[in-house]
Amino acid sequence: MHDDDYRPEEHSSSGKPMVPSTPRDVVHIRAGSFILIFLFAIGAISIIAGIGWLAIVAGVLVVATIVDIVLAVRRQKERGAGEAG
Repeated sequence: MHDDDYRPEEHSSSGKPMVPSTPRDVVHIRAGSFILIFLFAIGAISIIAGIGWLAIVAGVLVVATIVDIVLAVRRQKERGAGEAG
Protein backbone atom coordinates (compact mmCIF):
# COMPACT_ATOMS: atom_id res chain seq x y z
CA MET A 1 0.00 0.00 0.00
CA HIS A 2 1.37 3.36 -1.01
CA ASP A 3 1.14 6.48 1.08
CA ASP A 4 -1.01 8.18 -1.55
CA ASP A 5 -3.47 5.22 -1.46
CA TYR A 6 -4.35 5.91 2.17
CA ARG A 7 -7.88 7.14 2.76
CA PRO A 8 -9.07 7.76 6.31
CA GLU A 9 -12.08 5.71 7.33
CA GLU A 10 -15.33 7.61 7.09
CA HIS A 11 -18.02 7.42 9.75
CA SER A 12 -21.77 7.85 9.43
CA SER A 13 -23.68 10.37 11.49
CA SER A 14 -24.36 7.62 14.06
CA GLY A 15 -20.63 6.90 14.36
CA LYS A 16 -20.58 3.57 12.48
CA PRO A 17 -17.66 3.04 10.08
CA MET A 18 -18.56 3.21 6.39
CA VAL A 19 -16.72 1.06 3.89
CA PRO A 20 -16.74 1.34 0.12
CA SER A 21 -18.64 -1.80 -0.87
CA THR A 22 -21.80 -2.90 -2.56
CA PRO A 23 -24.53 -4.93 -0.91
CA ARG A 24 -23.78 -7.70 -3.42
CA ASP A 25 -20.18 -7.99 -2.21
CA VAL A 26 -21.30 -8.01 1.41
CA VAL A 27 -23.82 -10.79 0.71
CA HIS A 28 -21.19 -12.86 -1.10
CA ILE A 29 -18.78 -12.54 1.82
CA ARG A 30 -21.29 -13.17 4.62
CA ALA A 31 -23.28 -15.91 2.91
CA GLY A 32 -20.07 -17.54 1.73
CA SER A 33 -18.64 -17.69 5.24
CA PHE A 34 -21.91 -19.14 6.52
CA ILE A 35 -21.89 -21.78 3.77
CA LEU A 36 -18.26 -22.66 4.55
CA ILE A 37 -19.19 -23.69 8.09
CA PHE A 38 -21.77 -26.16 6.83
CA LEU A 39 -19.53 -27.50 4.08
CA PHE A 40 -16.73 -28.18 6.57
CA ALA A 41 -19.21 -29.96 8.84
CA ILE A 42 -20.62 -32.04 5.97
CA GLY A 43 -17.10 -32.89 4.82
CA ALA A 44 -15.99 -33.95 8.30
CA ILE A 45 -19.10 -36.05 8.91
CA SER A 46 -18.81 -37.70 5.50
CA ILE A 47 -15.17 -38.61 6.16
CA ILE A 48 -16.09 -40.09 9.54
CA ALA A 49 -19.01 -41.99 7.98
CA GLY A 50 -16.83 -43.24 5.13
CA ILE A 51 -18.76 -41.53 2.34
CA GLY A 52 -15.85 -40.46 0.17
CA TRP A 53 -17.79 -39.04 -2.74
CA LEU A 54 -19.68 -36.65 -0.45
CA ALA A 55 -16.39 -35.47 1.08
CA ILE A 56 -15.03 -34.77 -2.40
CA VAL A 57 -18.16 -32.84 -3.40
CA ALA A 58 -17.97 -30.81 -0.17
CA GLY A 59 -14.28 -30.12 -0.82
CA VAL A 60 -14.95 -28.87 -4.33
CA LEU A 61 -17.75 -26.63 -3.03
CA VAL A 62 -15.44 -25.30 -0.29
CA VAL A 63 -12.87 -24.31 -2.91
CA ALA A 64 -15.55 -22.67 -5.10
CA THR A 65 -16.93 -20.75 -2.11
CA ILE A 66 -13.46 -19.54 -1.08
CA VAL A 67 -12.80 -18.33 -4.63
CA ASP A 68 -16.13 -16.46 -4.62
CA ILE A 69 -15.30 -14.79 -1.29
CA VAL A 70 -11.83 -13.80 -2.51
CA LEU A 71 -13.29 -12.28 -5.68
CA ALA A 72 -15.88 -10.34 -3.65
CA VAL A 73 -13.18 -8.98 -1.34
CA ARG A 74 -11.05 -8.05 -4.35
CA ARG A 75 -13.97 -6.20 -5.97
CA GLN A 76 -14.59 -4.41 -2.70
CA LYS A 77 -10.96 -3.27 -2.42
CA GLU A 78 -10.79 -2.13 -6.05
CA ARG A 79 -13.74 0.20 -5.53
CA GLY A 80 -12.41 3.64 -4.67
CA ALA A 81 -15.06 5.63 -2.91
CA GLY A 82 -18.75 5.30 -3.35
CA GLU A 83 -21.58 3.27 -1.97
CA ALA A 84 -21.46 2.33 1.67
CA GLY A 85 -22.44 -1.25 2.33
